[in-house]
Amino acid sequence: MKSWNKIIILMLFVLYLYVLLRVILFKYAPVDVSFLWQQLQKAVENPEYVQHRLQSGNLTAFKTIKRSLHNLSSKHTFMNLIGNIVIFVPNGIFVSLLTKYKFIVAVISSFGISLALECSQVLFSMGTFDVDDLILNVSGGILGYIAFQVIRLIYKGLK
Repeated sequence: MKSWNKIIILMLFVLYLYVLLRVILFKYAPVDVSFLWQQLQKAVENPEYVQHRLQSGNLTAFKTIKRSLHNLSSKHTFMNLIGNIVIFVPNGIFVSLLTKYKFIVAVISSFGISLALECSQVLFSMGTFDVDDLILNVSGGILGYIAFQVIRLIYKGLK
């Protein structure tokens, strides 16, 4: 891949990460660094509050997913379930475009980014930690990787 193409893809990936941050942490609101700083100071001053927030989250794999599957008629539940997958599909695509060891990097980067965002929600008191979000996000990254590889193979087959 030409270096300027890689630079453009890398810039788009950074933009994607910014959008991901806005959607997951700020729920589409503007990024307020001073608010984050205040929340971080509160967390540092009161670590037991952070521990309580982490413990009140979902640490049981598939608990939220099972509950969501039983309540798919709720638009909010459906959007949360599907959204946690779809929002990480671009990560798998970007990894396919940018790295040499594509599949393992898609899994590790999806997990790492998702874990960082889940922990940030706890640390900044902007949401709850849910291990099922990690599972869904990684699934989305893998789905994006697979979709890109299939499209690439189809495109090569048409040539």
